[in-house]
Amino acid sequence: MRTDPSDTGGLFVGRRPGTRPVKYRDVPSRGDDRRQRGDSALALAILVLMTLVGVSFWGPIPAGCLWIGSRLNYWTDSVSVGILTAFVAMLFALFVGLAAMKRLDQAWILVRRAAGHDQREGVIGRIFAISAAIGVVLFTVWLLVFAGLGPSLAPSG
Repeated sequence: MRTDPSDTGGLFVGRRPGTRPVKYRDVPSRGDDRRQRGDSALALAILVLMTLVGVSFWGPIPAGCLWIGSRLNYWTDSVSVGILTAFVAMLFALFVGLAAMKRLDQAWILVRRAAGHDQREGVIGRIFAISAAIGVVLFTVWLLVFAGLGPSLAPSG
């Protein structure tokens, strides 16, 4: 018998509120081939969009927020204002991006189910991992090919 409060969620003796297993309806009836191809294409487009949003976390969003911070630094002549603005803008942009990815993930599940697939889980975790790997590769290429790793104090003979 489970009576430990950490197992039961405090005062409740049964399951924690809101933790009931999710029950899905039966697999939706399949439409015609044209409809299934259209839904599959839409699911692929949503997947590509999710990947683009995920990859933007590793380059365009931070660069854009740093640019905003540099503009405020220039206008106010205060480095602290620029850094604070860049930090707040980056947090805001990343949270908005995560919320967008979560909504796209839910839409992807619905479109996949409409295409006749028994889709019960999303792909947001895998997409985030793949976009992180793509971001690491792109950053490494930028660092090694374009920016260079040489010391800045050494004479350039």
